[in-house]
Amino acid sequence: MNKTQRQHRVAKLLADQPVNSQTQLVDLLAEAGIEATQATVSRDLGDLGAVKVRLPGGGSAYAIPEHPAEQVAPESHLRRVMGEWVAEVVHSGNLVVLRTPPGSAHVVASAIDRSGHEEILGTVAGDDTIFVLAVEGTTGLRLAATLRSLAGQ
Repeated sequence: MNKTQRQHRVAKLLADQPVNSQTQLVDLLAEAGIEATQATVSRDLGDLGAVKVRLPGGGSAYAIPEHPAEQVAPESHLRRVMGEWVAEVVHSGNLVVLRTPPGSAHVVASAIDRSGHEEILGTVAGDDTIFVLAVEGTTGLRLAATLRSLAGQ
């Protein structure tokens, strides 16, 4: 298996489940028949731009903040990210504000931006807060309901 194939598998593992440590990632790769050292996994995570984010409940996991710009993320990815990291959804006018655990807003905002959702013009993310702007003709109330549903709230 070459580096690109291994990194593709690493990215898929991170997207499919919470991975809390490099050791866990080495073990998951081994279960898939891929031998890699902790040092190799560390380099792969760096190459992929993976970051550690806080999970609800205080734990942390690796996440890759963005899909490639030309790729639309599947709705299942958006639902998983929203369900794991969105703590609160509020609205005003044509704006929705999402609250996440500290350090997680960029992951959620990237998933929203890459979703291609027709009611969303764009996002702005801070550390734990995201502004989501609705497209013309969509209210914040309606968009907030959609985002709450995606987050399982």
